[in-house]
Amino acid sequence: MLQQTQVPRVLPKFQQFIGQFPNAYALAHASLAEVLTAWNGLGYNRRAKFLWQAAQMVEQDWHGTFPHEVLQLQKLPGVGANTAGAVATYSFNRPEIFVETNVRTVFIHHFFHDQTAVADKEILDLVKATCDRDNPRDWFWALMDYGTYLKQSVGNLARHSKTYAKQSPFEGSRRQLRGAIIRVLLEQPRTQTELAAVLVDGRLDTVLHDLTKEGLVKQTGELFAIY
Repeated sequence: MLQQTQVPRVLPKFQQFIGQFPNAYALAHASLAEVLTAWNGLGYNRRAKFLWQAAQMVEQDWHGTFPHEVLQLQKLPGVGANTAGAVATYSFNRPEIFVETNVRTVFIHHFFHDQTAVADKEILDLVKATCDRDNPRDWFWALMDYGTYLKQSVGNLARHSKTYAKQSPFEGSRRQLRGAIIRVLLEQPRTQTELAAVLVDGRLDTVLHDLTKEGLVKQTGELFAIY
């Protein structure tokens, strides 16, 4: 939920979400429509779908026991190396090595201050060399807090990272249209003509096609819906 979404927006949604889906079993047995409704307001609905599918995998493949190993975690939908490392570290206190924006900020500030296009590989080598392997969770928590402080005091140095890409404006974007389509379809199934009457946008056809291809929206005959 916190990926590219500010903490004040996430906190109430997190409490609501955990209240409705307190464990993997509850989430796995919910409908996608229920999950997306609970997620509404956070954006990036693919994350909610990935989380829902991950809960199903935990139930089916690991009998309800959440995997601890990074390689197993990376088998879950939407989980890459850095997310797997973060989950293993924060949830299970395993000394895994990963990079995210606050970690980048700290290491760029101290080791690459006058450089640009710093590769994650260079940062990962330093994270590996300095990680507190006895208390990795606390160590990464400290990096997160320090990175937040640096962003507030000296600016977002993660801009010097090779991976940095400025996020495009949300207003008028395809992301905004995707979210609007999902909100309308959560109310009730509609045909594309009915959607076009509510959402006047020349990109509707292609965005609706993308959502259907991704499995966020189902098409039955002329009707589009979320189940």
